[in-house]
Amino acid sequence: MTVTEIVHARGHRNVRSTHTTTLEVTRETDLTERGSCIIAVAADKGAADLSAELKEALRREEARVTVTVECGGLQDSVRARGSPRLSFTHPTDLVVRRSGYVCGRTVAILADRAASDLSRRLVDKLRDPSQRVKVIFAVETH
Repeated sequence: MTVTEIVHARGHRNVRSTHTTTLEVTRETDLTERGSCIIAVAADKGAADLSAELKEALRREEARVTVTVECGGLQDSVRARGSPRLSFTHPTDLVVRRSGYVCGRTVAILADRAASDLSRRLVDKLRDPSQRVKVIFAVETH
């Protein structure tokens, strides 16, 4: 079974996408150059806003999630896992982590890639504030 949810956001001129352990999308509209894991801003959902169906799917021990980032006709994907420890309490942030660390912002763990691994062509598009960004969470459970 696959459960899918789409988060809409936009690009920002300060997107650097250089963080080696996390990838983040935020509802915040501003981004400083220190936010090296943030790949999109002004998202229409934070962790707390995800559907009950997606949260339930991501909380399954066997959950596997593909996070696809689409912008300007380009796309790239990150594969990660869910966890029963996920709480989805943060109102603004969605964080995918390479590690197993979990907090209210975490939506997936043990990812195979982070912000620094995204296609540089895609990152160039993500730096354009006029670009619409689509982040697709597709969770497979057995």
